[in-house]
Amino acid sequence: MLAERGRDVVLVSLARAGTPVGVLLRRWARHAHGLDLPHYAVSIVRGRGIDRLALRHLAAHHDPARVVFVDGWTGKGAISRELAGALAEHERDTGARFDPDLAVLADPGRCATTFGTRDDWLIASACLNSTVSGLVSRTVLNPRLLGPGQYHGAKFYAELADADVSNDFLDTVSAEFAGVTSTPPPPVRTVDHAGRAAVDRIVDAYGIGDANLVKPGVGETTRVLLRRVPWRVLVRADAPAADLAHVRLLAQRRGVPVDEIGDEVGDLPYNCVGLIHPRYTRGATGADGLAAAGR
Repeated sequence: MLAERGRDVVLVSLARAGTPVGVLLRRWARHAHGLDLPHYAVSIVRGRGIDRLALRHLAAHHDPARVVFVDGWTGKGAISRELAGALAEHERDTGARFDPDLAVLADPGRCATTFGTRDDWLIASACLNSTVSGLVSRTVLNPRLLGPGQYHGAKFYAELADADVSNDFLDTVSAEFAGVTSTPPPPVRTVDHAGRAAVDRIVDAYGIGDANLVKPGVGETTRVLLRRVPWRVLVRADAPAADLAHVRLLAQRRGVPVDEIGDEVGDLPYNCVGLIHPRYTRGATGADGLAAAGR
């Protein structure tokens, strides 16, 4: 990121999943480069856009050109598109231009220009939710709770404080910094959206009819096995067995069939994909009616 964007960047994590990644980037910048980078976390809600008040705050205190938006991983690229659209709208209204290119830890969807890897592997914030993200879960935008000119809200799980491992996670990863002897050059930044293309092929092959019912990647598959009961799980035949051991175990315990696939849906950039049957969908909001952020 420093090589591509400069040494005076401002880290802005997309809450929730991007928050611990942004904290670790800030710690690494201090450890390896002696830099004290500003770090924020902002809300972005699928279908509703980014927190405009937060953008105004950032523009008032920093050069928008120096802001780098950070997230944990990419799936179908929905948040990348949401971010780009929201920032374009904000620029039209205010003249302040933020760079829409996300920086992510893992980019199996191949829709980010700055990434740590394009391998599909589990990131802690994909499965531990608020307990690895400072007890902050989804961000919310609800006019019943928020007045005009207020920041987006967020669900805070104070009752889970005894189970919080946020600082344990950060400290465990940071303890490995000293063992890093070199860092690779920036990767080739080809963006071909292969992940979304694969999802579209799966939609056609399985007659699902809605890309939102396809949860690509080991992180999204893990989440859907923990939070819902998917119709089936697709596993790439050559995926590393150790990376998917927990997926197979969760599927077995929940009675979800696991299909190993080869070339049936073409080149699959993910190790696994969770499928939700159209008959078992529910609304985009929970029982409390809160619009929630999602991948």
